[in-house]
Parts: sequence; C-alpha cells; structure tokens
Amino acid sequence: MPSILVIGCGSIGERHLRCFLNTKRCTVSACDTNEALLATMRERYGVPTHSSMQEASSEVDAVVICTPAHLHLAMALTLLRQGKHLLIEKPLAIDTSMVPEVREAIGDRVVCVAYVYHMMPWVAEAREFVRSGAIGAIKHASIVCGQHFPTFRPAYREIYYARHDHGGGAIQDALTHVANVMEWIIGPCSQLFADASHQVLEGVTVEDTVNVAARHGDVLVNYALNQFQTPSETVFHFHGEKGSVVIESHLQRWGSMLRGQTTWEWHTTEPLERDELFTQQANAFLDALEGKPHALSSFDEAAQTLKFNQAALESVRTHELIQLA
Repeated sequence: MPSILVIGCGSIGERHLRCFLNTKRCTVSACDTNEALLATMRERYGVPTHSSMQEASSEVDAVVICTPAHLHLAMALTLLRQGKHLLIEKPLAIDTSMVPEVREAIGDRVVCVAYVYHMMPWVAEAREFVRSGAIGAIKHASIVCGQHFPTFRPAYREIYYARHDHGGGAIQDALTHVANVMEWIIGPCSQLFADASHQVLEGVTVEDTVNVAARHGDVLVNYALNQFQTPSETVFHFHGEKGSVVIESHLQRWGSMLRGQTTWEWHTTEPLERDELFTQQANAFLDALEGKPHALSSFDEAAQTLKFNQAALESVRTHELIQLA
C-alpha cells in the first residue's frame, strides 16, 4: 500500500488528505509549518503529522504539494531528487523559470497536476466526442463562467488569492482551470489578448473579472469569467463544421447538436459531490503509480497552461496581444 504525504494543510490540502483516505488504497500523513493546522489534521483524521518537509518525506512514496504556487517547483525539484512521485496543485507555478529543470528531474517518476476538471465525466465524455470528429473541425469555442467567490472561499482575503506572487487573482486561481480544459480538448493556446480588472471583491486588489480573446491554432476562443456573480455557472461551447457541443458543468451534463438537428441531445451523469471528484482524482493518481492509464493533467500540459496564465497577466499589464511560444 503506497504512502502519501500531503504538504500544505489549508483548505485544498485538507480536501486532498481526506479524499486520499477515502480511497482506502494508501496511508496518508500531513506536513505543514502551522501547528494549529497539523493539530486539526490529527484530530479530524488521525494521521501522522510533521512540521519539516525533509523529515516528513523521507519514508513516503509520493507527495501531494498543496502550498502556495510560488513554492511548488522548488519543492518539486527537492522531492524528485529524493525519488518521490508527485501530485502538484494547480497552477503549476507563477512563472516558467524552473520548468525545464524540474522536467529534466522527472525521469521515470509520476508527476501530475491537480486540474480536477479532468475527473468530471461530463467534461471527459464531451472531450471524447469532440475529438472523435463527430462535429467536424472545431472553428470557434467559448467559456462563460463565474461564482460568488466569498461564498465559496470566505477566507479569500487572508490566503494566497490576495497576491499575484503567491498564485492569486482570478487568472491564476479560476481562469486557469477552464483554460486547461480548453487546451485539453482543442489543443494549446497560441496567442491571446486579455483584459482584467478588480471590479467588486472587497479586501483585495487583484483582478476578479477577466475577458480573453484567444486563438488555439486556427480555433477562435472567447473566455469570460468573474468571481462575484450570484449564480455559480460554467458553460463551454464548441462549434465545428458539422455541429456543436455544449458542457454545462454546473448542471453536470453535456449536449450535442449535429447539423440538421434543432434541439440539444443531452448526456447526464449521476450527481457527484466535490469530494467525490477529488476522491476520483486520488484514485487516478494511485492508478498512475501502478502504471495504469489515467486522465490526470500531465506536467507538460500544466506547463502549457502556465504559459497561458503568464501570457494573460502580461497582456493585462501591457495591453498587447501576446504570442505564446
């Protein structure tokens, strides 16, 4: 039975810890520099805890990195040199400077990035349908999404979200999820122009609203996101030469409409709670450790989405169209 260490025991770290335990396929321990958080992990879950990463990682097989994003790659490099497998929270980092060095250190280790949309059946099924060619070559796509972030994450003012240099703001925190999905389905973004602003959220100055006009190769793509709207909704559209596909993620369904049809043909799945998605993600990572197929985001896919994040932030700063290498 593999041993899993979760580093960083804030909200997302606790969820990973709980959901790896839910798999009943591994042992789990926790590491954080905050003793109060460690005490909570011991009391709620009865897991071993450590305040030192070096001490905590010495006896485990794999590590889940749930610290703020600016720490991810330095930690990953240290742990890879110890021979550990890794699941890294999104975004992969706040810049690409350490990506080549970490990529070189991976070797035969499993390294995945926790873009949890990959675990949503309604996304995975729609992706398979789009990539089958059923609606022909995709020519236009869009994503419109938002939520009331203070309801979803009440402590947003006090955590990484308030600082760009810790991976905060709407681009690195929320838009990165849907950009990764778009790239997973239609391929990497090649150029973009972004506009973003702090519009509503109290107590922070980072952007909470983003519009992006992008190209993914020859596909034109629009992104629209805000983090203050009342409904929590996420809707993708993909329009091809022979039909269209929609993903209504908040309703956990996707639909297709081929040329000649006049109504959506809906495909629904059994309702899934958030923890169930993260438990599926934990199981997928454990499958990867066993050499089995999985749908988790690869290191290189996440590195490409990191380029998207950085290009969007640069475009907002410069008001220029950015070409992605």
